Amino acid sequence: MLAVMGLIFFLSHQPGDELELPTLPFLDKVAHFLIYGLLALTVLWVPSERFKHTRPMTTCVIVVFVCLGYGVADEFHQSFIPGRFASGGDVVADGIGAVAICFLWFRRWAAIQERNPPPPTT
Repeated sequence: MLAVMGLIFFLSHQPGDELELPTLPFLDKVAHFLIYGLLALTVLWVPSERFKHTRPMTTCVIVVFVCLGYGVADEFHQSFIPGRFASGGDVVADGIGAVAICFLWFRRWAAIQERNPPPPTT
């Protein structure tokens, strides 16, 4: 998780005139979606298996809020870098990437629960 956060910080710290990206439409939003999806995937490793098992929706909410919080902080940081600016659209793409990963994780978790229901409590 910290390595992905460090990568995001490093990329955001690059001055705008040094970035040579292809001029494809929405490329920056796709990049935000992918890198924050990766961040969400790594944040999912942090909670214990027991917590994830007993509170899957809470796990997803926490993961999305961590990613959104880091996305907002990253945009604020980026606003101080020459040639860069803060973008609400980037934060939206960050959140969508995190939600997509949580959705996929939750579906996988639900499928596993369906195949292996917990034993009845007595």
